[in-house]
Amino acid sequence: MSDVGVDPPVGINRPTGNMIDGRAAKDRGVMAEQSARAADDHLWAIFEAQALPHVDRLFRLAMWFERDRSEAEDLVQETMLQALQSFHRFEAGTNCRAWLATILQHVRSNRRRARVRSLLVEDPDDRVAQMTPFQAPIPQHLSDEDVLAALKRIPVQFQEVIVLCDVEELTYKEIAEVLAIPIGTVMSRLHRGRALLRSELGPSTRAFSGPRVVK
Repeated sequence: MSDVGVDPPVGINRPTGNMIDGRAAKDRGVMAEQSARAADDHLWAIFEAQALPHVDRLFRLAMWFERDRSEAEDLVQETMLQALQSFHRFEAGTNCRAWLATILQHVRSNRRRARVRSLLVEDPDDRVAQMTPFQAPIPQHLSDEDVLAALKRIPVQFQEVIVLCDVEELTYKEIAEVLAIPIGTVMSRLHRGRALLRSELGPSTRAFSGPRVVK
């Protein structure tokens, strides 16, 4: 009796090496997709817990900078989108609100540069940073309306550091990172800004003690 090869039943093809490799590759693709989806879900859960609680304060900061609700909403939306996309670079245990404010300022700066091209000039604040004495925050006995009205009358670069320091309560280092300026410049602008604010608020601010946070 001669040896005869056994063919597969009619209609069923014997699996080839390419077919097996293809199925393995497909299985690996499915596993990789499931793993990526699980990683995305985990990242979103952390983002939801650590970043989303700061949206309200971030919107308030955007409103202060933009003075327009629609612009502020767009700014916060783009900020949160970029924050989510780069959240894997956020260092756990650091100030998430300051990190978000840094992204917001970066987005805002990019928008401003897109509208108007401006020349970069040396910041004279850096030359006097080492000679900056302490200037106390705004006094407690003034109303928020008085303070905010006076704040709007001083130059924007001083408004920014006062808002970030006395309203958002960020450290000098965090403010420097948000605005992308040296810490010495933060100190100088805070000193000069508070002096200008005092001038706008009048003689009632000349004698006081203790910090004040505008709500």
